[in-house]
Amino acid sequence: MKAKIISALVLLVILASGAWFYRSSIAAWLDAKPAATPAGPAVAQNAHAGHDMPAEAEQAEPSAPGERKVLYWYDPMHPAYKSNKPGTAPDCGMDLVPKYADEESAVRNLPPGTVQITADRQQLIGVRTGKVEQQSVERMLRVVGRIGIDETRVAHVHTKVSGYIEHVFADFIGKEVKVGDPLFTIYSPELVSTQQEYLIAVRAQRELKDAPYTEVSSGAASLVKAARERLRLWDVSEEEIAALEREGKVKRELTIHSPASGIVTERAAYQHGRYVSPEMDLYVITDLSSIWMLAEVFEYEVPYIHVGQKATVRLSYTPGKVYTGTVSFINPSVDPKTRTVRVRIELPNPGLELKPDMYADVELAIDYGAQIVVPQEAVLDSGTQQVVFVARGEGYFEPRAIKTGPKLVGLPKAVGAAAGGEQVIVVSGLRAGETIVISGNFLIDSESRLKNPAAGPKHQH
Repeated sequence: MKAKIISALVLLVILASGAWFYRSSIAAWLDAKPAATPAGPAVAQNAHAGHDMPAEAEQAEPSAPGERKVLYWYDPMHPAYKSNKPGTAPDCGMDLVPKYADEESAVRNLPPGTVQITADRQQLIGVRTGKVEQQSVERMLRVVGRIGIDETRVAHVHTKVSGYIEHVFADFIGKEVKVGDPLFTIYSPELVSTQQEYLIAVRAQRELKDAPYTEVSSGAASLVKAARERLRLWDVSEEEIAALEREGKVKRELTIHSPASGIVTERAAYQHGRYVSPEMDLYVITDLSSIWMLAEVFEYEVPYIHVGQKATVRLSYTPGKVYTGTVSFINPSVDPKTRTVRVRIELPNPGLELKPDMYADVELAIDYGAQIVVPQEAVLDSGTQQVVFVARGEGYFEPRAIKTGPKLVGLPKAVGAAAGGEQVIVVSGLRAGETIVISGNFLIDSESRLKNPAAGPKHQH
């Protein structure tokens, strides 16, 4: 037990002696530091060690006649640190670089954040520039569409009276009919009795036309008129009414004719003897000589679509054939599942080649007019601000905030961009004729932020 206590005391004495020796060494080094370093840099180094505030450097040593005047030397990794003579930064060990008087005066008259980079350094970091030009911009929007029927060219066939089907002429779905073609015949007790009433009224009018009392003759004429009107309202044609009056014989069946030309797409008039009533949809006849192409357009692309815009349609199974149509309607609501808006395009279909429910590729040409377009890589996007670097000549580059519009792909021409690369429309901030940085802008931005701390986030080692 005593041996353990003695060992602990010895270890404690050794640790205390080591701490005293280390503290004495540090104190001696700090006392010797001011004597080895001039007062100006010492103050700057202490400020630099904390990175809290820049120290004011003393006047730099005079330059030889004919040389550029040096204002001070600074740490390129932390421009707030300044010295009145060349050396190295004490914390990061980087060589200090000179700040010349002509650079300071030139940059002072340029927008904030402007930085000068020599031609050698531009070549080293791969700076590539291009002149901004205004060009006519047109983009082809490609979407998927489905062929649908033209709902304004659909006819529904009903009867005005109840009765029983006798004969069916349009006897299958898909049959093509013309206006006035017979569809089926119907036997209706109501219709038969009305014909009988009409014939009786006609005979009475003939017999009473010479009656001495005008009330009698006019009453007979009124009965004829009422019976005729009832037949007309039940879709009995004027020709059939005239034949009934001429022949004086009641027809057991009434023929129902097609009200439109087209294809029979639905049918409920089937067998002989089926009872039908006015509320039943006996035929649906669709005119497919003109169809609707229903295209699905993403919601962010809808502002560039307008009624009257031309569209081209291609089918994968008819290569080389192109159909042309016109946008006739844009749905006012968005599909919550697909986030698309349905756009209706009207297409002529004279040969009935386009069938309902076929899928097709739809192309819509979007004309943006004359716009300034730059490569996407030229724009530094922080999420809240878009910036490009404008070349001001003599190696000066100015960071300029811009506002961008739609992104485009596949334009044949853009300033300094490779064909087919992603480009973006510049809404404001640039003018035609200015020169901007296309490549190497990230390194220029880093240089600008280092040399102009106020222009960007404070640098941290």
